[in-house]
Amino acid sequence: MTGFAQAKGQVNGGAAFSISIKSVNHRFLDLHFRLPSNTDGLEMSLRKILKEKLARGHVDVNLSFEQAGSSLFALNKPLVAAYVQAFRTAAAESGIAAEPDLNAVLRLPGALDSAAAPAEEELTPAVLSAIEQVLAQLNRMREEEGRGMERELRERMASLKSACTEVRKHRDAVLKNYSERLKLRMQEWLGSTIDPDRILQEAAVLADRSDIQEELVRLENHVEHFLGLLESTGEAGKKLDFLLQEMNREANTLMSKTSGLSGDAVKITEAGLVMKSDIEKAREQVQNIE
Repeated sequence: MTGFAQAKGQVNGGAAFSISIKSVNHRFLDLHFRLPSNTDGLEMSLRKILKEKLARGHVDVNLSFEQAGSSLFALNKPLVAAYVQAFRTAAAESGIAAEPDLNAVLRLPGALDSAAAPAEEELTPAVLSAIEQVLAQLNRMREEEGRGMERELRERMASLKSACTEVRKHRDAVLKNYSERLKLRMQEWLGSTIDPDRILQEAAVLADRSDIQEELVRLENHVEHFLGLLESTGEAGKKLDFLLQEMNREANTLMSKTSGLSGDAVKITEAGLVMKSDIEKAREQVQNIE
């Protein structure tokens, strides 16, 4: 789910910083950090906290420092000097008259460091204290989006229930249609020398194919289970996704059992298509729920 939050802090009354988190929809948890150099320990601590608090989303974490003076960055002179020297040495050995590009030099990792960045052991406690506030803000925004998703998912489930009710109205007519077809085939067989046991076997097969009661019951049970998960706390996204897969399977079976028939069976097919549309739209939302 999407969201953005930001908080400011200060390191032991010295350097002021700002830390922000931006989250967008993603099926899995995908963490990205923009931190000052030489803060690997801080990144590991932040990564652990975020994994405990978040389950899904493409998450960008950005830490920046506020500088009151004119110099926002400090030049890493030893690194830059070593690069320039190596460049000139390579050029001389190759017999090429060239000078290094300053823009390329400054893009080297670590060539420019924030002038206000304190030592990691001082920075880490202050940032970890601020991250709790940022996560609280972020989750409030994500919860608001989640409420909107929940409303839409409930509407989809209500539509599925309505489609099930519509299918039940036409179920008896479809059974009657199958019964008539079975009688015609039995009359054809009775007029020939076919084995009576074969007639019974065929009748059992057609009777099983004709009834969609089991699919309707399972589909309605899945809907109720789905609504129950929406009421629960904790992670439910993967369970909801699984239920929607099962609903789609039942809708497909329901439609296949009534294919090739006319009359009320066509209306069942139309209701089945509505079911599949609602299920697919619900799955698009569920992919982003934790």
